[in-house]
Amino acid sequence: MNLEGRVALVTGASQGIGHACALALARHGASVAVAARSREKLDELVGQITSAGGKAAAFVMDVANEEQIKSGIKSALGQFSKIDILVNNAGITRDQLVMRMKRADWDAVLNTNLTSAYLCIQQVIGSMLKQRWGRIINIASIFGQMGQAGQANYAASKAGLIGLTMAMAREVASRNITCNAVAPGFIETSMTAVLSEELKETAVKMIPLGRVGTTEDVASAVSFLASDEASYITGHVLNVNGGMLMG
Repeated sequence: MNLEGRVALVTGASQGIGHACALALARHGASVAVAARSREKLDELVGQITSAGGKAAAFVMDVANEEQIKSGIKSALGQFSKIDILVNNAGITRDQLVMRMKRADWDAVLNTNLTSAYLCIQQVIGSMLKQRWGRIINIASIFGQMGQAGQANYAASKAGLIGLTMAMAREVASRNITCNAVAPGFIETSMTAVLSEELKETAVKMIPLGRVGTTEDVASAVSFLASDEASYITGHVLNVNGGMLMG
């Protein structure tokens, strides 16, 4: 999976899946524009990549803010001249039963998880169309496929990402641009670290492979979809869930 000469932009890159994706893409030879809200964490990530011989630059960006998306991606394009690979990973949760969920929590999750992906795609698509090559990879979730009580906003946003993925795949296929989604299952991240051991044990019992996934498991799938090896795959949802959801 040689990504030499490619430029990738990863949102939500300061931790978790985004962090792992940035490292993996850089390891395969891509120059990486890493975006998130924390300058300190981004600078640490850039340091990791450059110390290993890769190329990276940090762009502070709150994807809930349209103007920050526009200015951040404009800066990235200015520095790297193009963006070949977009990984829409940034996401949040605001869990609550629907009957108690505040509108602000619904809006925050939809804006951060779904609307930001549309806005980021809109800002990079010109670069991809111009060179007639591109990879758009949206990080969805198993809960966008099967739902989850107490996460109506999160599940809706991730299901929406899957719909966006398929629509974009149809829109840009003629220009040699693919658009796919990766749907992680139970992955060990800071989001899941706060869960009780009892809940984690219950989740593992539902996973045929018998273990929680790692961020590297997801990053490997993203790296594959970003490569030429995946050139005939588009509009697809790649499940990385240990067999938790089949069919």
